[in-house]
Amino acid sequence: MNFLAHLFLSCNDDDLTLGNFLADFIRNKEVSNYSEGVQKGIALHRKIDTYTDNHPLVRKGTKRLQPFHHKYAPVVLDVLYDYVLANNWQKYSDEPLQQFTGRIYEILMNKIGIMPLTLKTKLPLMVADDWLLQYGKEKGLKKTFDRMKKRTSFPAYIDGAVDNFLKDYQLYEQEFNEFFPQAIDYVRKESECQANKKTVQ
Repeated sequence: MNFLAHLFLSCNDDDLTLGNFLADFIRNKEVSNYSEGVQKGIALHRKIDTYTDNHPLVRKGTKRLQPFHHKYAPVVLDVLYDYVLANNWQKYSDEPLQQFTGRIYEILMNKIGIMPLTLKTKLPLMVADDWLLQYGKEKGLKKTFDRMKKRTSFPAYIDGAVDNFLKDYQLYEQEFNEFFPQAIDYVRKESECQANKKTVQ
């Protein structure tokens, strides 16, 4: 899961939202620096990652990407799933996507003072360029992968991600829409909260 999906699965709870956002940017020994609610969000993020990485439908998509993107296939799929979520948003929430992203940015910016230095730099850029909304556009995806290439040891393994995805888009969309309601149910059970604002049929 990438940012949009993780933030969606934060149960409309500010502390869970913050923890879910922070989780990939802090070390285990730093978790105790945060409130109990934020720690629950960090734990939830990691549970979601484990659940997602081991789900057979997700593994199916990862395997499809493996010949092109090698060890980065799972990370590439995480980003691509945000595109699918953004383009299927009405299935999962009654709150318009742009309203959701604005609300999330406000929650995160209000807590920027307690974030690691990396996020203090990254978050304002994320808000200014509206990354969460841009994940749902082909141009936004390409920008995301361009940023990823700057941080990877083998940037060539990221090349062609959008094209490889779009040519089999119907397969990824079908798999996601079968997987994601299960992920929502998993979060509901793990956190005893509503993972979204809409009952998925």
